[in-house]
Amino acid sequence: MAIDAGKLRHRIAIQEYQFIEQDPSTGEEKRDWASIHECWAAIEPVSAREFVAAQAAQSKVTARITIRYVDGIDASMRIVHKKRGKDVIYNIEGILADKDSGLEYLTLVCSEGVSIDGQ
Repeated sequence: MAIDAGKLRHRIAIQEYQFIEQDPSTGEEKRDWASIHECWAAIEPVSAREFVAAQAAQSKVTARITIRYVDGIDASMRIVHKKRGKDVIYNIEGILADKDSGLEYLTLVCSEGVSIDGQ
């Protein structure tokens, strides 16, 4: 089943927490979020019914983001969506491949919020 390109109307950046530099005087590693891929996506809020029906461990899930297949995406990454001039951050909680080939699109189950470093 093909993904409808018309639904992919939100531009997002997929980011990874990466080593940026090392402080020469202290040896401390500096890390920050870096964009590794930009693409179009469908962003759907989780419905109230789904939210109520979810188990406690899944209750933080607030959105489903669908993108065309990209290799190497994992739950340590995050999604940044610019909405009305502000960055909305989605933490990836789980990744579901399409049921037919597994290589056409990915559904990223996400929670909205801040990252591990508070940014």
